[in-house]
Amino acid sequence: MAEQGRYLYAVCRGLDVDELDGLLGLGDGLVEGVESDGLVGLVSSVDLDEFGEEGLRCNLERLDWLEMAARGHDAVVQAAAAVAPTAPMRLATIFRDDDGVRRRLGEQHDRIAAVLDRVEGHEEWSVKVLTRDHEEPVPEEPPSSGAEYLRRRQEEQAAQQTERRDADEVAEQVHRSLVGLAAASRRLPPQDPRLTGHSGTMVHNAAYLVPRDLSDAFSARLGDLTGDYREVLIDARGPWPPYSFAMLEEQ
Repeated sequence: MAEQGRYLYAVCRGLDVDELDGLLGLGDGLVEGVESDGLVGLVSSVDLDEFGEEGLRCNLERLDWLEMAARGHDAVVQAAAAVAPTAPMRLATIFRDDDGVRRRLGEQHDRIAAVLDRVEGHEEWSVKVLTRDHEEPVPEEPPSSGAEYLRRRQEEQAAQQTERRDADEVAEQVHRSLVGLAAASRRLPPQDPRLTGHSGTMVHNAAYLVPRDLSDAFSARLGDLTGDYREVLIDARGPWPPYSFAMLEEQ
């Protein structure tokens, strides 16, 4: 039988693991709790041939494996966050045994507690602002000269610059309107269009930490903004566990 390790999904506070109702993690391992001074690490047993150093070096290069692991990891975090303050760990945080998990929880107790204090009672929303896709232009007559070609190119570039400038201004207005309902916000790099499903240019990508009792108001504000700024696409998703404000790095 292959050697087993302990996969740490997240750290919670005030969690009774029985509330997870026999939740299964990666490799169908039962999710269990490792307690340390009021904190509960959520773990399951995994095969170190797959999740050990050598196995991960290969598997993290495989998109199918990475997607499977990310989905399994997220399912545990989502289940925990529904019942207790939860700080997700980085994907593939592995320990040899429960004692190793306890040591890490003890070493980082104060930092973990501070993170849980920040996210308790909050949810995360993701908001992106993109330029809208345009219909295919009606084909023009070929330019009659090099000067005509340059004129058309300059007009196209000027229109694109104006559109981007206008979208940037709208994005700032959207952001200012939302931060008033959020406890914190975090701007993130624009995403590759292949990941978003949109072909427009992303001019704003941010996460918002929203008090749970303001979630309906935040959603309503997004609806108003979507109606007010139809010249851009506002892609809002949530609420979900506050990954962007609670992620604990493996050190």
